[in-house]
Amino acid sequence: MPADTMRQVGERIATNRRARRMTQSNLAHAAYISLSMLRKIEQGSRFPGDDTLDAIAAALGIDPTRLLTGHARADSRVRDALPSLSAAIAAYDIPDEGPVRPLAELRSAVREATTWRLAAQYVQITRELPGLLTELSRAFHASTGRERAELAELLVTAYRSADAVAYKFGARDLSARLIELMRWAVPETGSTNLESTVAYVRTETFFAARAHAPGLTALEHAVDHASAPKGADATAARGALHMRAAVIASRAGNTSAAATHLAEARTLGDRVPEGIYHGTAFGPDSVSIHEVSVAVSLGADHVQRALDIAKEWKPPAGLPAERRSGFYIDLARAQLWAGLADDSFESLKVARRIAPQHTREHPWARDDAATLRRLKRADSESLTSFAEWIGAV
Repeated sequence: MPADTMRQVGERIATNRRARRMTQSNLAHAAYISLSMLRKIEQGSRFPGDDTLDAIAAALGIDPTRLLTGHARADSRVRDALPSLSAAIAAYDIPDEGPVRPLAELRSAVREATTWRLAAQYVQITRELPGLLTELSRAFHASTGRERAELAELLVTAYRSADAVAYKFGARDLSARLIELMRWAVPETGSTNLESTVAYVRTETFFAARAHAPGLTALEHAVDHASAPKGADATAARGALHMRAAVIASRAGNTSAAATHLAEARTLGDRVPEGIYHGTAFGPDSVSIHEVSVAVSLGADHVQRALDIAKEWKPPAGLPAERRSGFYIDLARAQLWAGLADDSFESLKVARRIAPQHTREHPWARDDAATLRRLKRADSESLTSFAEWIGAV
């Protein structure tokens, strides 16, 4: 390992530790490593192995890729783990025998996986989900009554976290399979709101196939069958469907439908506090982010709307990292189309700081970085570096 690479990783660990007001002793204790090892890592005289790096990142509450200077390593770790996810769901209906943790521990593990998904920490998901999915399948098929319904809900939620990785990293067949398993398990939960969530996630298959009009039809069907918006959960479930429908309508070029669904989402969003409902962020801020996405998807005369929103409002830090980074990726595209190349690059850098893996795997971010590099090839060394990081060269 090159000495300057070890030094840079050590510096990043130290910087993140200090930002969280942790001493070296605090971090070593939280990461279950020796203090002397941590000191050597921060000094740049020792490079952490995969397990140690993951432990340090987990103790700092960040994704391991934030500590690495390159991107190939993290990407390869995710892609190398995808076959393990496939294997974990291959025998979803006939799981092998093995240990099963108590329900409370499984509930905690699934909740943690959801946290990683919302924070775009895909390395953590691929490391933990294959075993968790197998364990959940064992528990589900051995259960009855209320416990079976709850385990079905945990399965749906865990499948969604696995799907986030598969979809973001281009494993479309695996993503489609995971979504079908969500649809298989959700009737066992007896939750109409969770059925709406699965319909929301299913839209990925229509985005991937560029089948936007059928996707809009599917979402409108889901809205018709959603629970009445009474209570925060039901209101958020219906509102999220309208929010998603507005985006896919804009991709289909259906301006009228996009406006209608966005207005419905705004009305429902104003009735609940911003929060995570059945694993989906919804509320006034999430609707504003989707309004920018709709404007950019419609293009042409609508792009100015995205710029106008960004002048008056930015997503607050409390929103999930994946959603906030998506806002800046959309904004970067609007700025690029408006001839604001410097602003566009700044937005891409903000997106990377918020959620590096999500930004790097986003096709719009990669395409726009390549375009910016062509436009400013002669005068931006940092832009070239960014383009190399995101794989746009």
